[in-house]
Amino acid sequence: MLELKNISFTYIDDIVIKNVSFSIAKGQNIAVIGESGCGKSTLLKLIYGLYDLDEGEIWYGDKAIRGPKYNLIPGEDYIKYLAQDFGLMPYTSVEQNVGSFLSNIYKDKKKARVDELLEMVEMTDFAKTKVKYLSGGQQQRVALARVLALEPQILLLDEPFSQIDSFRKNTLRRNLFRYLKEKQITCIIATHDSTEALSFSDETIVMQNGKVIAKAIPKTLFENPMNKYIASLFGEVNELDVSDFNSNQNETILVYPHQLKVAENGTLRVIVKQSYFKANHYLVEAVFGTKTIFFEHDSQLEPDQEVSLKVVK
Repeated sequence: MLELKNISFTYIDDIVIKNVSFSIAKGQNIAVIGESGCGKSTLLKLIYGLYDLDEGEIWYGDKAIRGPKYNLIPGEDYIKYLAQDFGLMPYTSVEQNVGSFLSNIYKDKKKARVDELLEMVEMTDFAKTKVKYLSGGQQQRVALARVLALEPQILLLDEPFSQIDSFRKNTLRRNLFRYLKEKQITCIIATHDSTEALSFSDETIVMQNGKVIAKAIPKTLFENPMNKYIASLFGEVNELDVSDFNSNQNETILVYPHQLKVAENGTLRVIVKQSYFKANHYLVEAVFGTKTIFFEHDSQLEPDQEVSLKVVK
């Protein structure tokens, strides 16, 4: 089990991580989400041992994870960290990069391992190509294969699919997280992508201003967000007063666009401003008084059209 116990970290004069505590069981996939600058990347670097903590402790089982004050070479052998800059060797081939952590004693075994990983990230056809000739997305896939070569016990990924095409990203994510589960590799991924936070994670951690403000299974977090900040990390969200629905209650509720439907008996009358095509539906932007409202509809609505909405949960 990986345990963070009241850790804090200050960069120059700014407190980046504030009293963060949580634990992760072996083999879990954990997503860390939050706005830019909330401390996601710094958290991964602290777990890897790149920085010294101001306060607190990080443990993996009975092993303390310490920073550069204690280790001549930061980082632990059983942890691999994939940063946003990839850390590849540009003038060597793809297969050389992937195999750089592997021993040359058993060359057949090394080749088989490299071939397996290149197949997983769909880079087999580029095995002999020098990294400098690859696109950003291709380099990202090579870097991912490289950090998996020695099957680390903990894998730390910082926006690992940010430069990969959408059509390839979906397959790659399924392959990767299936592989991590089979090998029981603990994975923590810092991401802005709600799909990674909802579809591929056992639990999702939400950060804001250097603090962990929520940690729960994705379904619970999505369906019962504590506040608008958390809900907005998964897409558009409406903050509505219950009184807007002709109720005597004085309460504010969070409503996702798919929970608002056009209905003749709807009590929330809005004016349509714009419809955005989303493949299987339209996301409609409308106004209610001074508020901007988003809802889903199965067809495009004309600007300045007035419609009535009701909440469907």
